[in-house]
Amino acid sequence: MTKKLILAGLATALLATTALPALAKHHEENGAMHQDAALTAAINHERRSDDKARDIYRNPAETLAFFQVKPDQTIAEYGPGGGWYTRILLPYLSGSGKYVAINNDSGGASFADLTREVQMKAWQERFPKSASEWTDVPADKIAAFESDEVPVELKGKIDRVLIFRSLHGMLNGTRADSELRALRESLADDGMVGVVQHRAKADASYAMSNGSKGYLKQASVIALFELNGFELVGSSEINANPKDTSDYEKGVWTLPPVLTNKEDDKAKYQAIGESDRMTLLFKKRP
Repeated sequence: MTKKLILAGLATALLATTALPALAKHHEENGAMHQDAALTAAINHERRSDDKARDIYRNPAETLAFFQVKPDQTIAEYGPGGGWYTRILLPYLSGSGKYVAINNDSGGASFADLTREVQMKAWQERFPKSASEWTDVPADKIAAFESDEVPVELKGKIDRVLIFRSLHGMLNGTRADSELRALRESLADDGMVGVVQHRAKADASYAMSNGSKGYLKQASVIALFELNGFELVGSSEINANPKDTSDYEKGVWTLPPVLTNKEDDKAKYQAIGESDRMTLLFKKRP
């Protein structure tokens, strides 16, 4: 082989070596741009016209990015309620991912009356129909299960469980430990749990931070997860609101959107906005 051919071969090899990382970075950036575009489209969709006023407090794009949510993952939303995040997640995941709604185990719950009990136990059948109306995704494509009835084929396969402002409900219903352990079983080995929760002051009294007012201490939430087989990956101030004093007699519901005292100082509480919230990400501990 001539010296000229050898040098040409070395140059080609060097070009390939330097081009591969650049190509990988290009694909990675393009993938991120595609994901961001899909998420932006879901957030800005006209179906969310009534929801968008709350984006300033809930920061969905930044929150889901912090939770490392991707459009090809299997994502479980715990206690989806009225579907504020469902109207983002379900369309976002409908292409190559999977959305799963999970509610608490009604078997061990107590109910104020028979009507409430019937409503709760019918949730699994009712929710897919409601979510379909919210998003136009067919109801038969929407999975909904109670935490103790997640099917075998999903156990250990869920990439993220997202819990938005409902940890205080778990604690008030004395089911936090059992629910978190059930959710842990559903997670993939590298799965994670994203939490947004109303935040009490670090020095708040027990009465103001035990969940009955909607607020919990951040240190208490971290300890609760650690007790149930998780470790903290990171925290963010994305959903913080320093205007919230979190010491209202009627709890977090004093603030928007509920405005319990709407006839008294409505303007004051609207100026504060929605609650101060911790944003935490946990992973399964081996």
